Amino acid sequence: MNRSLHPRSRRFALVAAAAAAALIVTGCSSDSGGKQSEEDTGAASAGKADTPRMKVAMITHAAPGDTFWDTIRKGAEAAAAKDNVELIYSSNPDGAKQANLVQNAIDQKVDGIAVTLAKPDAMKSTVAKAKAAGIPVVGFNGGVDDWAEQGLLEYFGQDEYVAGKAFGEKLNGVGAKHNICVIMEQGHVALEARCKGVKEGFKGKTEILYVNGTNMPSVKSTITAKLKQDSAIDYVVTLGAPFSLTAVQSVDDAGSKAKVATFDLNKDLIGAIEDGDIQFAVDQQPYLQGYLSVDSLWLYKTNGNFSGGGQAPVLTGPAFVDKSNVEAIAKFAAKGTR
Repeated sequence: MNRSLHPRSRRFALVAAAAAAALIVTGCSSDSGGKQSEEDTGAASAGKADTPRMKVAMITHAAPGDTFWDTIRKGAEAAAAKDNVELIYSSNPDGAKQANLVQNAIDQKVDGIAVTLAKPDAMKSTVAKAKAAGIPVVGFNGGVDDWAEQGLLEYFGQDEYVAGKAFGEKLNGVGAKHNICVIMEQGHVALEARCKGVKEGFKGKTEILYVNGTNMPSVKSTITAKLKQDSAIDYVVTLGAPFSLTAVQSVDDAGSKAKVATFDLNKDLIGAIEDGDIQFAVDQQPYLQGYLSVDSLWLYKTNGNFSGGGQAPVLTGPAFVDKSNVEAIAKFAAKGTR
């Protein structure tokens, strides 16, 4: 590595290199999400249920190498351990392939399904088949505008448009004038909703920049090129923690004065907020989403409970994390649960 780089640049180069390596290792194709972190979750245990063993399938749209989903999976596994649940986790970012994973769960006669609806049209018919088979289905993380229409029992996550609008208003408060909102997966309804909200909440200029989220070097070069092209950009808005760390590199490479803010957290991002390299982040509490999704299916199976009456989602965000409160969250992020 070039030792002449600024210390901050070297640190982010290492982070980006690790992210790129993860993408290369898993980038061919996967039905099982990013490599799960090995740290102990440190989650408090309330004991283990003595109810009959049940089988729950959690099926997400996670892209290979995206560590955000490790946090969701940790929450799901903590609930499964408490509730005497066998958890079957699988994922695929392609809507049709994710739907096939739901069909696999139906064929296995699982007792419940927790699913993300990032591409709701692709999932609609298979979700209907699960319901027809008598399998309760809950939604989480993606599909806040579609879960009720598709007849899911309940939904856990944040309203991405509301979160985006709050983000835009936050940018107004820090004096931003021109941002780029970086979408790493075109057509993903939650990501599109985030940037739509940013644009509508922000009084200045918002431009959408699409990047290939499965290729971090490409993400870096695309953002760098945009910043070099337009020196008026004063904020880069990313929609995931790994992409924000890469964006910091892009800012340095472009010689730009732009600042970086993001949606979602991980333990590396916590340090970047503490150091001032990332201005703020929106936390949607993915651990909580995973935990509640599994626990809700156990509650429905054992006691007929479901949250929101099938009408309202259970919101897990947005919550802003910046220098004023990052210290309180850092210890949980270090364990991979925030």
